This record gives sequence, structure tokens and C-alpha cells, in this order.
Amino acid sequence: MTIQTLTQFFLQYGAFFIFAIVFLEYLNLPGFPAGLIMPLAGIWAAKGEISFPLVLLISVGAGLSGSWALYFLGRLGGEKLLGFYYRKFPKQQPLIEDKIKMLREKGGVGVFVSKLLPMVRTLISIPAGVVRMDFRVYTVSSAMGVFLWNLVFVGAGYFFGETAIRALA
Repeated sequence: MTIQTLTQFFLQYGAFFIFAIVFLEYLNLPGFPAGLIMPLAGIWAAKGEISFPLVLLISVGAGLSGSWALYFLGRLGGEKLLGFYYRKFPKQQPLIEDKIKMLREKGGVGVFVSKLLPMVRTLISIPAGVVRMDFRVYTVSSAMGVFLWNLVFVGAGYFFGETAIRALA
């Protein structure tokens, strides 16, 4: 997807487009470039197309919604899901079990830190559900991590995006 295509979608669908892409990315679905959408949304905010606080609110709401979906997937069917995954990818079992152990030890701090790490940030929700982490603790720590991650990406677009685009042109 090019920046021009993404801009066209934004112009056509507005803030809903930002929510949809970020939500799908937090569901860990491949091909949804939230890492591109958030800086681009920051650029749109800098140009006055949308407000910066609204972009943050939408992106955090989308990220939290996607995270909740994976948390409940882990809580309701995580053991079966992990069993299936371990059979398909046995070499990853020690890594996943290590993350589950970390969640049991660190709790909300583990979720917060994990939300700041690429790849791990979208996947940590399933193990959090599997260990039946308190939903309120999960939500608060997840929201703080999602907010910080999204603030960095949207803020980068807001403050540096236009300069970066000019440098590439």
C-alpha cells in the first residue's frame, strides 16, 4: 500500500479508516500497516485534517479493542489454541511458555513492557488471557502501553512527517 493510497482511503473514510487499520493490526493480522497509518495520521493532524488528540484517542481505542479481543480469545480458548500452535510450531513452545511465566511473575508490568516491543505487543494479549490475568489490571497496563506506543508513532508523524516526506522526494 502506498502513502497515496492510504491518503485516499483517509479522505474517503476519515477517522474510521484509522480505527479499522489499527484495530486489525492489534488483532495481529498481517498486511495492516498501522506502523505507517499512525505516522501518516500524525501528518494529517499537523495539516489540520484531524485533531492530534482525536487521532490518539481513536488509535488507543482501536488498539485496546483489538487487544481485548485477543485477551478473551486466550481466556476462553487459549489452552486449546496453544496446543494447536505448539503442534504446528514446536520450536516456539519454550518462548511462549517463557512469556506465560513472565506474565505470572510480572503481571501488569509485563503487559505494559510487552506493549512497547514490536511483534510481542500484539501477541501478549493471548497469554494474558490464558493466565487469566485480572481484566482491569490487563486493561490499564495495556492501555498505558498502547498509548505510549501510539503516541510515539503519531507524534513522529506530527512533528517530523512532513520533513521526512520532503527529504524522500
